[in-house]
Amino acid sequence: MGFLRRLLGGSGSGADDSGAEGDDTAGTEAAAAADADERAHELELARAEQDRLDELQQRQLRYAKYAWQPPAQGGERRADDEDRSAEA
Repeated sequence: MGFLRRLLGGSGSGADDSGAEGDDTAGTEAAAAADADERAHELELARAEQDRLDELQQRQLRYAKYAWQPPAQGGERRADDEDRSAEA
């Protein structure tokens, strides 16, 4: 339960806390160090991606979510589907 409280940022004043204050600070420091390592890794990946792609490709990726696609027209059924069912 203590892990979930630390993860979600809840208070640690519950009766089922079995750890000491020193354990909480060590766990918090370890979590902060892990977060910092993860952020540094993500930054390194972003820089490598930026070096790999040219300006046009970066712009295309940045604005891909705004790309417009026309709505699908028609469907699965075609005009000559009725003729085939009549022949069989």
